[in-house]
Amino acid sequence: MPLAPKSAPEPVSSTVAAEPAVVREQLARLLAHPLFANSKRYPALLAYTVDQALRGNSSDLKERTIGIEVFGRSPAYDANADPIVRITAGEVRKRLVQYYYDAAHDGELVIELPIGSYVPVFHAPETAGEAQGPVPVEPPGMAVPGEPAVPEPSTAPLPARSFLFWIPWMLLPLGIVAAGDLGIRYGKRNPDVPPPNLIDRFWAPITSGASLVTYCLGEPSKNLDLDAINSYDAPVPPSKPEPLYFRLHLSGHLALADVITLTRAVAPMEAQHKAFRVLPASEATFAQLREGPIVLIGAFDNIWTLRVTQKLRFGFDSKDGVALIVDRRSRQQTTWATAWDLPYEKLSRDYAIVARIHDQTTGQPVIVAAGISEEGTEAAGESVYNSEYLEALLKNAPPNWEQMNMEAVIETQVIEGHPGPPQVQAVEFW
Repeated sequence: MPLAPKSAPEPVSSTVAAEPAVVREQLARLLAHPLFANSKRYPALLAYTVDQALRGNSSDLKERTIGIEVFGRSPAYDANADPIVRITAGEVRKRLVQYYYDAAHDGELVIELPIGSYVPVFHAPETAGEAQGPVPVEPPGMAVPGEPAVPEPSTAPLPARSFLFWIPWMLLPLGIVAAGDLGIRYGKRNPDVPPPNLIDRFWAPITSGASLVTYCLGEPSKNLDLDAINSYDAPVPPSKPEPLYFRLHLSGHLALADVITLTRAVAPMEAQHKAFRVLPASEATFAQLREGPIVLIGAFDNIWTLRVTQKLRFGFDSKDGVALIVDRRSRQQTTWATAWDLPYEKLSRDYAIVARIHDQTTGQPVIVAAGISEEGTEAAGESVYNSEYLEALLKNAPPNWEQMNMEAVIETQVIEGHPGPPQVQAVEFW
């Protein structure tokens, strides 16, 4: 049985970092923290991997074994079709980084789940991240080869905002597989996950019809005029035709976070075998958007997001050098804001809007996942494809929420360029 967490743990020296009692004490401290205590899957995977490592069973920490032992999968389950272990491990890694990023946990033993492996390692606090590396529990000679590298975002700091050419579309199928946290395939067998059809129910207005679904992405290179968002005119063609090489060089530059959000947001289409198209905001016409359901990704770089949300309670605005989400029912300015001139590496929090509405102007159902910055957009995307975050979003929803419009504001903590779990700040149903 894990030891009860101490309120003020004493620093742990490297000489005792590998002692099972110390590791179990730190594990109990982690599992009691809200980053893990409010979930079922994440603490289950962390506790199992740590326990097996302490028992000397690191060789059994494989994806299939974890799927069977922790998540109740059958021995013959397809790990590619049901990547619950990979996705859960990715979230555990993210939450561990977030936990130890807090200075309140300085001096505690560090438990880490390295990328590409399900075998945890343990660091004494004074040696964590230094050249001498982790302190293993197993004696020399018992090291276990790690699993093949899991395709997850790196936790290394991002040097700058990333923009991609058309190459992301070549990687789209991989993104769809990585976005398998739908709760659809595995929900029927695993009682530890939210209701199996929650994401299906949320996305039903988009997936249920026969019309083509349009995914509309922002373009970071576009400078939008916020005073012109009321215009629904078709895009104005250039005064003279663009040379082919010029168009190929400039067309399709997208934010990496928007592409990641896209790969997650198309998963419901893939599950329903639903046809869809992807358009940059500058090329999406009003006539096209009236043809079927719409998914809007990105905010200040997406004119259609600004147009749709300007009629809602929560919307985007830019005042006095600050980008913010406003509450149009309140006279006070919200704190959901970021200065435009804030250095990218200094960004510690971002905010986003998640909405599912029937837009009266286009006459179509619309889902919005849009952040002030890229990290907010990525966190908003997690809210609409990850069953656990969607359940939190709908926690206080009325019984008939499926027939209602909804809009929410979420916050995410940003660490080294990566968004943490989305946290709901405000939500409205009507």
